[in-house]
Amino acid sequence: MKGREIYSDLRCVPPVIVRLDGRNFKSALFRMELEKPYDIRFASAMADAVELLFRDSGLSPVFAYIFSDEISFFFQELAFEGRIEKIDSVVPSFISSALTMLLEPEEPLSFDSRIIPVHRQIVADYLIWRQAEAWRNCVNSHAYYTLLSGGMKEEEAATFLRKKGTSDLHELLFSRGTNIARVPAWQRRGMMVLKEEYEIEGFNPQLKEKTLSTRRKVVQNWDIPQFSSPEGTRLIEDLTCPEKQETI
Repeated sequence: MKGREIYSDLRCVPPVIVRLDGRNFKSALFRMELEKPYDIRFASAMADAVELLFRDSGLSPVFAYIFSDEISFFFQELAFEGRIEKIDSVVPSFISSALTMLLEPEEPLSFDSRIIPVHRQIVADYLIWRQAEAWRNCVNSHAYYTLLSGGMKEEEAATFLRKKGTSDLHELLFSRGTNIARVPAWQRRGMMVLKEEYEIEGFNPQLKEKTLSTRRKVVQNWDIPQFSSPEGTRLIEDLTCPEKQETI
């Protein structure tokens, strides 16, 4: 029967992006009474679950980009010899378990996963694309719940939004007291979990002098730049430069 495991030897070659999406989160989180359209407790749990993967999974992503219930992990080295079945099961199962433990919902939470082969030169294009989706999601979500708070039914609000452009939604929100450009940066641009360098001081007993060593720690960044900006370009270049990646 082992021969019937026809997909088990499918492999991918790094670098890759592994993107996770929450599955049926609306129903699973319904009873938690999360704040709409964005809830700081949910966002914190997403970032904390990703940080746990960096620290405790044995996997080595370079960084993760998060918005809403979507997570994109960038890997320059792959565990399991690049076996797709392993990567596409271990990564989402770890995050599903971590997020369920952190939020303690009444129903289990789950993610699906896909592997996206990339090369270093197109990582910026990918992140710009997903950040544009984060912005679109931010505008639409604020507009949707603004309409609901004004008395519209869910189906009516969804139909209204499909017929409106982004500028129309900006005006709608502004007229209802929301300047979408001033909502928290993590709602507009997403957030990242990454490895940051820091220095520690030591002492060399043979030379009898102080020494400085560089280490890396996992951090959360809730105020990331626009990836299409010069600052964003520099950040992506620093993160994807292979010679700068070290084991924590």
